[in-house]
Amino acid sequence: MRHELSSPDQWLDLHGDILYRYAFARVRDSEMAEDLVQETLLAALKANARYAGEASERTWLIGILKHKIIDHFRKSSREKAQEFAGQFSDDENNDYFDQQGNWQVDLSSWSKPDTSLEQEQFLDILQHCIDRLPPKMAQLFMLRELDGIESEEICQLMSISTLNNFWVILSRTRLQLRHCLDLKWLN
Repeated sequence: MRHELSSPDQWLDLHGDILYRYAFARVRDSEMAEDLVQETLLAALKANARYAGEASERTWLIGILKHKIIDHFRKSSREKAQEFAGQFSDDENNDYFDQQGNWQVDLSSWSKPDTSLEQEQFLDILQHCIDRLPPKMAQLFMLRELDGIESEEICQLMSISTLNNFWVILSRTRLQLRHCLDLKWLN
């Protein structure tokens, strides 16, 4: 099925909210999200003659926005490389394991993740937990888990020196998210 583009002067009305929410969820900065949407619409305007019609207009625009977000992360990582050490929250109990090395949380309560994902309240709490992460950890998590970007590319984008460092950071991020979800969702 071949898709047709609507008039460029309608793009903001038709897709602006979706594009903004997509950008804001990833960069967590309202002004930057607005700028990225503007850059996306300008790039689409310049490229609309090359639109092949293989994807819907919205999918095409989100694809452009995704590349703009990646470019933003590349630029910000070049401007200032930031270390992840010492970015862990000290205000929460970090005792995830008992003395035998077992989880302190009853894992049987996690037995139906598909059902939980369908619930809007869970998604709100997940977003709250992501928002509590240090910015670089949140970006790493969203690039990997929500956008599906390969580990090697994330290392380049975020100036992470080795894949081992990437996996350590991702593991610690997941632990923090899990702990937050245990506190906010399960209890």
